Amino acid sequence: QKPHPPIFQPFASSERTIRWCAQEEVTAILPPMRLSLQHELFEVYQEEAAEQGRDLQPGEGLGLLRDVVIADTDEEAMAIWRNSGAFVGAAWFAPFGFGEALREPDSDRLITPEEQIENGSLLVGTVDTVTRAMERLMKHTPVKWIFQWQYNGLVPSEQIQRSIRDFKEQVLPRVTDVQD
Repeated sequence: QKPHPPIFQPFASSERTIRWCAQEEVTAILPPMRLSLQHELFEVYQEEAAEQGRDLQPGEGLGLLRDVVIADTDEEAMAIWRNSGAFVGAAWFAPFGFGEALREPDSDRLITPEEQIENGSLLVGTVDTVTRAMERLMKHTPVKWIFQWQYNGLVPSEQIQRSIRDFKEQVLPRVTDVQD
């Protein structure tokens, strides 16, 4: 097909994977990680693409995977996330080392969920809380793609639908001009 449809590589979190994605013109989807690593990988993608003769705009070829839970209160949203996203992260991803991207360099300390909300790595809370997190995220990261992670089976369908709807209809319209 011409033009060729985009191809995505989820959970791209190593320099080697990012370089491969840039070489192959694949959009790398970065999971939540400490900001210093995220920014480093964004730079690696840009550098590798340039070596391949591609002049990309900041953030082009990259996407971010984010848990999105929107509820009436921050406490309600965090409770939903702890029983879904936090559970899945600890039980299914941490044993394979995926949590290491949230560890501070040369430390045993993982970035807390509250710090992740503060830096936009976790989009959990009320519409206002998620909007502020998106604004902070977009000020320090050239976001082109956001992939919402939802937890079918762990979160009631109505809650998932609400989070998707509120993100689309209430959050995104408030942050679309942040990078302009």
